[in-house]
Amino acid sequence: MNLAQMTDQALVRFDLLDTNKKDVIWKLTEQLYNAGYLSSKEDFYHEVLEREKLSATGFEAGLAIPHGKSSAVKKAGFAVARLSNPIDDWESIDPDNKVELVFLLAIPEGEAGSTHLNLLAELSTRLMDKSYYEQLMKAQNPNEFIKALDYQSDNSDQGTPQDTNQTVLVITACAAGIAHTYMAAEAMEQAGKKKGIRVFSEKQGANGLEDEHTKEMIEQADAVVFATDISPKGKERFKGLPYVQTRVAAPLERGEELLDKALNNPDGIIEGNGSKEEETTSRQNQGFLAEMGQAILTGISYMIPVIVAAGLMMGIAKLGAIPFGLVNEINDQSYATSDNELFVILHHLDKFGFLIFQFMYPIFAAFTAYSLADRTGIVPGFIGGMFAAGVHYKYWGIEEGIPSGFLGALILGLTAGYLARFLNEKIKLNKNFQAMKPMLIIPAISVLSIFLLNFYVVDPVFGGLNELLRTTIESAQESGEVVLSTIIAAATAFDLGGPINKAAGAIAIGLAADEIFPLTARVLAIVIPPIGLGLATVLDRFVVGRRVFDANLRVAGNTSILLGFIAISEGAIPFMLRNPIITIPINIVGAIIGSVTAVLLGAVQWYPLPAFWGWPLVENIWSYLIGLFVGALFIALANIFIRHALIKKGRIKI
Repeated sequence: MNLAQMTDQALVRFDLLDTNKKDVIWKLTEQLYNAGYLSSKEDFYHEVLEREKLSATGFEAGLAIPHGKSSAVKKAGFAVARLSNPIDDWESIDPDNKVELVFLLAIPEGEAGSTHLNLLAELSTRLMDKSYYEQLMKAQNPNEFIKALDYQSDNSDQGTPQDTNQTVLVITACAAGIAHTYMAAEAMEQAGKKKGIRVFSEKQGANGLEDEHTKEMIEQADAVVFATDISPKGKERFKGLPYVQTRVAAPLERGEELLDKALNNPDGIIEGNGSKEEETTSRQNQGFLAEMGQAILTGISYMIPVIVAAGLMMGIAKLGAIPFGLVNEINDQSYATSDNELFVILHHLDKFGFLIFQFMYPIFAAFTAYSLADRTGIVPGFIGGMFAAGVHYKYWGIEEGIPSGFLGALILGLTAGYLARFLNEKIKLNKNFQAMKPMLIIPAISVLSIFLLNFYVVDPVFGGLNELLRTTIESAQESGEVVLSTIIAAATAFDLGGPINKAAGAIAIGLAADEIFPLTARVLAIVIPPIGLGLATVLDRFVVGRRVFDANLRVAGNTSILLGFIAISEGAIPFMLRNPIITIPINIVGAIIGSVTAVLLGAVQWYPLPAFWGWPLVENIWSYLIGLFVGALFIALANIFIRHALIKKGRIKI
């Protein structure tokens, strides 16, 4: 790529005296705007600052490459500043970096996966060449700098070290998948040239896998270096190779040292998926609470399809029964033998949905345990979930038995996972008897342990807690409903489909499945934020006389409204990512206001059907719709007025 064609002399500044990163970026943004590269300098400047929050754009030897991709960019290009006063507090890979050469890249939104990355890769690669960098710094004016951009250094006179016949493969990846990924790869390749080691780099960046290692390369390799800030893809490909794991910035500081370490003193040998060494290292790095949280989220993610399937079956049955006025009676056993074939089908659909619901806790507990212990955790986890669902009471003939519900499934699933993993790691058998461990020994011990834990601890304690909760809600009446509705609505709206939302959903659905508390607050809190935020992008110019959202968010707003009506709250995530301090509290308050309003007016929804097709199943539908309208309108107006005030104060830009 001809870098000189991506800029011009008007975009190269040698006269900047600023000593603040934001001031430098703003001055270069103005240059791009004045040269016709931008339609809005405010929007582009905002995007660049948002990108700065992801990872450092300063490197070493005085270099920084801030960049932004935005719909405000009309054509790709970059502006450059040679600073008279180096900036020593620009976040950089090298903590001692004093920035004096700044490239600000402007890339159209549509070219985010092509021009953007290619330009960055080209710059990154060339700037790793010291002679190239020196030519740029020798330039005395913009004209000389433009010529130096496409300078090609001649390294033919540099002595080539003796080839050691050793090959090291490198994987580079950073969170953003842009500049650091390419610079680390180039640094390792240069280090290999100096030491006579063949180095092949695979870049796992925002453009996917580039220069992917082939099977032949892996077979000939002596070691592999993972210079990544995120989990590398396809690590199992390198099974049997010595490896070094380090951060993506490390090759820029000590590339030769990493090659020596990989060949002579590696961190270990890659054993493939599920190796004990890798699992132990991962657990140590992750921490107990984080590991437990991840296991719970895994269980919830597998449980959700069960809930959806059950809800759909029951929803179809209820919707089909509405025209006949049998929405509450269709589950009566008398309809199983009705002369009307349609009533028979609707009755069994309703019963079938209820049956599917009984697998909610077993699936949750099984996959929570699976996350911790792999396949050995599935059986004890599933059985623990059956205990939590109260299946055993039916076989024991205990009609008044109270299932431990979600809390029981949580405790039993986690216990099953940790116990199965402990047994798998600690039980050592002769290789002739290895098959007995996963097929007989671990299932026998873990299932017996889960039974005893449930019988003596979980059932008495958590069954009692569920009964206490049921009794408390029944006795608290309106005050209990308001408090519980507030908690469920706030947790649901907090992270829009994230872990807190999912946990709140599991609890709410568990309460509904146990017929303790309806899902009214839960289902309303799913749809209120996306509809409210989308509504804000439509009403802003009518309410305050101007736009308070940029073009990208206005497009996202239209989508958010549509997704809100079909109960996909993730449509509001762009707003949360853009301004979390504004959006999250407003979402929570709006969801609480709307949910509590509907509950107090008498709306009741027992089914996990928050989308518009589930609204006919709501008791007191007008109360429900009033709550939805009040909550969504609050979110819309609050966002409009707060953003408008901040724009007037210059705190945010669009």
